[in-house]
Parts: sequence; C-alpha cells; structure tokens
Amino acid sequence: MAKTSKVKKKVVKAKNKTASKSKVKPAVKTSAAKTKDTIKGQIKISKTYIPKDTEKYMCEKHKVFFRMKLQEWRKDLVRANNEALYNGSMDDNSISADIVDQASSYTDKNVEMKAINRQIKLISEIDKALARIREDTYGYCLDTAEPIGLKRLMARPVAKYTIAAQEKHERDEKVHADD
Repeated sequence: MAKTSKVKKKVVKAKNKTASKSKVKPAVKTSAAKTKDTIKGQIKISKTYIPKDTEKYMCEKHKVFFRMKLQEWRKDLVRANNEALYNGSMDDNSISADIVDQASSYTDKNVEMKAINRQIKLISEIDKALARIREDTYGYCLDTAEPIGLKRLMARPVAKYTIAAQEKHERDEKVHADD
C-alpha cells in the first residue's frame, strides 16, 4: 500500500511539473526577444535625462523617458481632478440669496467642470499614448508613419501626427464644420 501511495505521489508530482512547465512555455521566447526584454528591464535614465537627436529615434531610452513623462503627467491630472471635485468650490453649501452671487457661483462651477472635462479627455489621450509606447508605434504619425520628431513630442507628448498631418486634419475639420 505504501508503494501505491508513492506511485500516486510521483504521478501527482509529474502532473504538477507538467503543469508548471506548461505555464512557463508561453513565456519562453527566442534569445533575441529575451535580450530585448532584459534590456527593457534594465534601462534606467536619470531624472535630468533629455532625449537627443544624436540618439537613434525612439530607442529604448526615449521610450522610457516618454513613458515616465506621460505617467507623471497622468498622475498629476488625476490628482488635480480629484482635488477639484472633492475639495474645490463644487460644493452647493454656499447658496446665496443674492441672485448675482448665485449667477457668479454657477459660472465658476461651469468653468471648473469644463476644465475637468478637458483634463479627463487629456487623460484618455495619455492612456492612448502609453498604449502606443507598448505597441512600439509611439513617436510615429498615425497617417504617414513618419517620425513625429523629438521637439514636437517634448512639447506635446500625446501628439499623434506630424505637424503637416495635423494641419491637414485641422483643415479637414474646418471644411466639415463649414458644411
């Protein structure tokens, strides 16, 4: 009886080993992919690092820099929105009998809500930019697939188009708006 239990244990262990091996198999990659992942994990940049035109465009350092910049920007926007919603003048506790004060309060709240809505849209754009970094399409125009350029990305990290393509989109929007 002891032998059967040992056999069962061995079978169970063999199944566990097989199961654990099957979990590992999807993560197994070619040596080139392993090297790339290892490099990604090891790339660290200083807080004062600024991408340079002399470096290869959208190298790993650039991606890490823009990922950190976008994540920090997103975190600041979320924090500012939370403060505006919960701690700001959004409270209805200050109901005044004076109609001018009420109108002023209403206008202030309206402006504040528009600002919050713009920030929510910007957070969505940041999320899309972070997704493009993961997909290795960040920094390239969605229309022409040409490099957007480091200067433009530094000024507007969520940029999706080159300047020429952006101008074309804006002209198209204006034409459609006039119809």
